Amino acid sequence: MKILVTGADGFIGSHLTEALIQAGYDVRAFVLYNSFNTWGWLDHIDKTVREQLDVFTGDIRDPFGVKQAMQGCDVVMHLAALIAIPYSYHSPATYVETNINGTLNIVQAARDLGIQKVIHTSTSEVYGTARFVPITEQHPLQGQSPYSATKIGADQLAMSFYQAFNTPVTIIRPFNTYGARQSARAVIPTIITQIANGKRQLKLGALHPTRDFNYVRDTVRGFMAFLKTDKCLGEVINIGSNYEVSIGDTVRYIAELMHAEIHIEEESARLRPQKSEVERLWADNQKAHDLLDWQPEYAGVTGFKRGLQETIEWFTNPDNLKRYKADIYNL
Repeated sequence: MKILVTGADGFIGSHLTEALIQAGYDVRAFVLYNSFNTWGWLDHIDKTVREQLDVFTGDIRDPFGVKQAMQGCDVVMHLAALIAIPYSYHSPATYVETNINGTLNIVQAARDLGIQKVIHTSTSEVYGTARFVPITEQHPLQGQSPYSATKIGADQLAMSFYQAFNTPVTIIRPFNTYGARQSARAVIPTIITQIANGKRQLKLGALHPTRDFNYVRDTVRGFMAFLKTDKCLGEVINIGSNYEVSIGDTVRYIAELMHAEIHIEEESARLRPQKSEVERLWADNQKAHDLLDWQPEYAGVTGFKRGLQETIEWFTNPDNLKRYKADIYNL
C-alpha cells in the first residue's frame, strides 16, 4: 500500500509519517516547497526512517502538483493546512486558499485517479463552543474564527465528493493534539518553553476555557486505525481523550511537573475576540471505539500528566528548546 501524507513536514504529519514507515508502509511525504530544501520536522526524525521516505516538495494550493504527488498512491492522508487561529484573523484569504482549495485539489485528484481512500483531517474547532457535552459527531458546526470556518468548508467539500461522486472519503476529527514538535503558537508548548527558559512570570491568554487534549501518539494511532477498515467511508469520527480540563489547570499541572513556582500575566494580544473564543471542548469518542476499535492510551488526568511529562522531556532537551523563541508571542 502506497500512502501519501500531505503536511508530512508538520507536527502531527511528521509523527504520522514516522509511525507509518516504522509499521512497514510505503510512504510518500508531501512537504511544502521552499528554497532552503528543508523538510520541516522530517529533517529531525531518525535517519534510518528518513532514508525510506519518498519526499515530494510542492504546494497543496497547486492542483497540478497535488495530482502529480498522488500518482501511484493507494491512500491519501490529508493533513496539510493552515491552523493558527490568531493568524487567520488578519490573513483569512490564505486559509481559504490552503484549507478549502487545497482540499478540493485532493478530492478532485482522488476522483480522477481512482484513489482507494482519502482520510481528510478536520478539527474540533469546527464545533465552536460546546452546546452539549461530551461533543458527538452530530454536534452543530459553528465557525467562530476564519480558521474554523475554512475547516468546516473543507470538511463539507470533502464529504460532498463522497455523496456526489462516491469518492472514498472519511473524516478524522482530532481534538487538541499536543506533544513533541508542536508549534509554540499552541498553549502547552508556550507554557513549557517559557518555564524552560527561566521565566516565572508567564504571558498567556484566557485561562477559563476548557479543552480535550489528545496526546500525539493517540492521535497518530487514530489515523492508522482508519487504514485497517472500510467501515468508515463517508463517516466523521472524533479522536479525543474524553477528558475535559481548563487551560488554568493545564498551566498548574505543567508547573508542578517542572517544579516551578509561577505567576500568570494575561496578555491582550493572546486573547481571542470574545465571540470567537471557543469556551468548551470535550470529546465523545464512542464512535471511534465502535468503528475503529480505538481508545486513548493517555486518558484522564493520569494519562494527561503522563503525556505532559513526555512532552516536557522533549522540549527541555537543549537541542529542541533552542528551536523555539520563547521571548516573543508566536502568532
